[in-house]
Amino acid sequence: MDENFVAHQLSPSSWSRYEECPRKYWLSRQRLPRKASMPAAMGTAVHNSVEDICNLDLSDREESEIGWLPPTAKAILDRHWALEKEAFLDTPRHPRWKDEMITKAHDGLVGALNILFSKSRMEKTALSGVSVGMWRNVQSMVLANEGTLVSECGRLMGRLDLLIADLDEDGNSTGWVVADLKTGKPPKIDLNEKVSRQLRFYRDLIKQNNPDHPPLHAEGWYSSNQTVHRAEGPSVLDDAMIAWEGMRHSETPLEGTPESQSCGFCEWKAWCPTWWAARRDGTLPPGGVFRDEVVNLVRFDPNSGAALFERAPPIGDEGEVGRSEQKFGALLRDQALEHMKELIDSEHDGPIFIGSAKADGKVMHLGDWSEILPWDPLLKSIRE
Repeated sequence: MDENFVAHQLSPSSWSRYEECPRKYWLSRQRLPRKASMPAAMGTAVHNSVEDICNLDLSDREESEIGWLPPTAKAILDRHWALEKEAFLDTPRHPRWKDEMITKAHDGLVGALNILFSKSRMEKTALSGVSVGMWRNVQSMVLANEGTLVSECGRLMGRLDLLIADLDEDGNSTGWVVADLKTGKPPKIDLNEKVSRQLRFYRDLIKQNNPDHPPLHAEGWYSSNQTVHRAEGPSVLDDAMIAWEGMRHSETPLEGTPESQSCGFCEWKAWCPTWWAARRDGTLPPGGVFRDEVVNLVRFDPNSGAALFERAPPIGDEGEVGRSEQKFGALLRDQALEHMKELIDSEHDGPIFIGSAKADGKVMHLGDWSEILPWDPLLKSIRE
């Protein structure tokens, strides 16, 4: 085997990243400073809470006890919310933590528990009316939760939310259901292709690892409106293996494929010259109200947060930038102001990447939602 070969595994998220833009995937593998997001933190808190509630030891409680589930679920969610907040604030790049989103997280947890309860085929009841005995029945239906799935060859992996028994009207198991909990926006009609592929990926790995499996299908559970969407279609494992081949470690960046959607949600733009060159060439629009720029700092007042920037146009395609006559003012506050002060204190005197600058007037505004980073295009792998 090549001594320089770096083993890698394909997951549904890395597959999607590679498909959107190979260079984005390559950058995500370089151990650059990570970025946290509130939707991801909320989703993790809800997922981990569902796992803990499924694993509760209720052996010391009476079968008939009711009223225990809502306060228990709240206490578990509060604990995971605090853990996620700590991890969020410890992440090198993060916006403002929104404590108010715990209400949405609570609603998501209730929605997930309601879906799980409905799968038990017991008569619908409010969570406050769920007895200990009823929840034990739900637990008996759960075959696995929050497990890691790995293909026989070791190249494909995914995180399983739930594997449950598929019960008929009489409560008898007729097969298995692979369930993936979704805390985001539910589909209007059908699952989008990427979500469907993700669900079928989990389904196919379980089939591969369990040759004698019973009838099996995959579902997406959307907690916000408590809807269930089934993923139909052929196996995706052959396509996954083809993608895995293209995702091998490379010392030089993989090809960038700049496009509004993939670049708009890319967290690695401070290290990628491709999108900035695409802006110059007109293949990537400048954006709407929230814009990303590469600039030179002309003036900055740390007391007021007022700054004057000069757009730094790309020279060539590898990240070198120059000077221009295009200048614009900006007002920095909160985290954006602190990050600019830190950047100046670090004695950085080169170009700067500014992310999500609000451009709804003559002066741009940068705040907790924005990013200020050194412009540092990565042209060679820095993985050890």
